[in-house]
Amino acid sequence: MKRRKVIGLAGAGVVGAATAGTVAWRMADDPVAPAAPAPDRIEFYGERQAGIITPAQDRLHFVAFDVITKDRDALIDMLQSWTAAAARMTAGKEAGALGAVGGVPEAPPEDTGEALGLPAADLTITIGFGPSLFDSRFGLRAKKPAALADLPKFPGDTLDPGISGGDLCIQACANDPQVAVHAVRNLARIGMGVVSVRWSQLGFGRTSSTSTSQATPRNLFGFKDGTANLKAEEATLLDEHLWVHAGDGPDWMAGGSYMVTRKIRMLIETWDRTSLLEQETIVGRDKGEGAPLSSKAEFDEPDFAVEGDDGEPLIAQDAHVRLAHPTENNGVRMLRRGYNFVDGSDGLGRLNAGLFFISYQRDPHKQFVPVQTKLARLDQMNEYIRHVSSGLFACPPGLAAADDYWGRSLFG
Repeated sequence: MKRRKVIGLAGAGVVGAATAGTVAWRMADDPVAPAAPAPDRIEFYGERQAGIITPAQDRLHFVAFDVITKDRDALIDMLQSWTAAAARMTAGKEAGALGAVGGVPEAPPEDTGEALGLPAADLTITIGFGPSLFDSRFGLRAKKPAALADLPKFPGDTLDPGISGGDLCIQACANDPQVAVHAVRNLARIGMGVVSVRWSQLGFGRTSSTSTSQATPRNLFGFKDGTANLKAEEATLLDEHLWVHAGDGPDWMAGGSYMVTRKIRMLIETWDRTSLLEQETIVGRDKGEGAPLSSKAEFDEPDFAVEGDDGEPLIAQDAHVRLAHPTENNGVRMLRRGYNFVDGSDGLGRLNAGLFFISYQRDPHKQFVPVQTKLARLDQMNEYIRHVSSGLFACPPGLAAADDYWGRSLFG
């Protein structure tokens, strides 16, 4: 990794401002070594990026960035700085070696300080590269994966371009909201002059489980969500459906995964006036236990052939659970990692609330796109939801050691 130097220190001098493609930020003299295992710390280095199959934490701060420089070296320099800071913060340390209070008083601190005294809280920081990064600015056109082609417009989409897309993304998850916000805030600070925030999203209350050790959570419609999600312990299924294989596309993505984000506004007030019977019919599951309407226990496989006394299927043809089920989609599976959100009200007395959907998959155009196309056309739930934001990002594999950095295999 390129070592960063202290800029303009003399006696009680002040650190100089960023100039022409240089990020004014200081790193430790040596890269951060992998932290010793601790109950509240997730290892930053490894074969895969943390934050994908990591047991889903309770809080999210997601941010998409636009790259505002055309200087390739400045972007690489920032990615090196980001990597070092992320390694430190996930280890429970401050973003820079001198921290919030240890530097020159006349210079801006190397950490914003709001996480001082807080534990690491299982913080994970995951990076992704968007389709728009692969334009003519940085010589990356030939390295753009086919799987990173823009998603199509789905029936019913009401997407806001201002909260969609992005050149880069950071997904920060933690069990303390302030720890997640601290991570994003410091990466945005370090990247000033190279990137700018395009849009961001706070999330609470995970809406899926990524480990068999976790109970199934509920979304804001009150139903258990993600019962049939892929789990970290299902290595064979993950290899088939989640991780990019060598030969699937460019070498730099082998071992990584593709992230899809969708901000889904839920029409809470309309849903809350809908009968329990209709809610369960729309979802295709019992609201209390989470069992499919064809059975009695949450993890029972739905039986779509079972009929009621009226001769109609107990799980309706346009029920959400049927339309999204792998048996109805050529066996397609995805790993979901979504969160609830409440962004205040909309000025008309209605909550601006819903689901910030995140899925990871080996190829979004073979997995997410066909499933979402079917849901958008047929799902009864469309009466109660609106898709307002969309993103697609390529998340490369993990970093082997402290001398590596995010994007090295892409820019190399």
